[in-house]
Amino acid sequence: MTDQTALFETSIQSLSLLHRGKVRDIYAVNNDKLLIVQTDRLSAFDVILPTPVPGKGRLLTALSSFWFEKLGHIIPNHLTGIVSESVVTEAEREQVAGRAFVVKRLKSLPIEAIVRGYVAGSGWKDYQRTGAICGIALPSGLQEAARLPCGAIFTPSTKAAAGEHDENISFSEMEKLLGRDLAVQVRDKAIALYTEAADYAITKGIIIADTKFEFGQDDAGKLYLIDEALTPDSSRFWPADQYAPGKNPPSYDKQFVRDWLETQDWNKRSPAPPLPPDILAKTAEKYQEALRRLSG
Repeated sequence: MTDQTALFETSIQSLSLLHRGKVRDIYAVNNDKLLIVQTDRLSAFDVILPTPVPGKGRLLTALSSFWFEKLGHIIPNHLTGIVSESVVTEAEREQVAGRAFVVKRLKSLPIEAIVRGYVAGSGWKDYQRTGAICGIALPSGLQEAARLPCGAIFTPSTKAAAGEHDENISFSEMEKLLGRDLAVQVRDKAIALYTEAADYAITKGIIIADTKFEFGQDDAGKLYLIDEALTPDSSRFWPADQYAPGKNPPSYDKQFVRDWLETQDWNKRSPAPPLPPDILAKTAEKYQEALRRLSG
């Protein structure tokens, strides 16, 4: 722990550490279950920032829980329902309370399933350069932050190791990685998840501009939604009452941190600059507001 309120890194000795990701620490519970702990680490431009956001992991866990339950009729998820505190020692419970899931041990697919409903972020840069987003041709004359007139589009990417950058790939490249049937299933489920979530979120005053899902399979080949779901870490959330095409709206996600980092003398490689207290406080506030609006 970096301080009394932020958990930068877990130190659970009773289980074997399998992987430390950008945000999550993953431990083996047994042969068919994992413990996934959402720390307070924050990454931007695929680099872990040195400053954790106090309470962020608990917010991500609460919001993912909300979406896993709400969207469970579209696709099953990896949750087991086992209480995370029950798989660690009493001394370690504080590290997992409210910020961890015990999940099925599944084979993770080697792609990020990205769905975009608006022209934003790297998609806007791509569109300005090519008139397309990830090779998908779009009508000319779209403004920054415009809603895509054709409906949501699926733009997969590869999964990069920590410190490396994810690479956008075409759907045909994804088919080569996964096979035609599985690629189509992933695309269709991802678009269905995004569409239902976006339709719900707008009733709560939030536009979900884009999001990223991860999927896994069991030994029988059944597909599951894994990792996290529709959090400020994996999505671009905009306040609907401040939205106007033509400019990048303020957001309830880490775009606020990205915007600050863009003003710094930094090459987007590790180590990243530490976040000043005002940026840290504002980021925490935005995450809390997203959770409050979406899940009540």
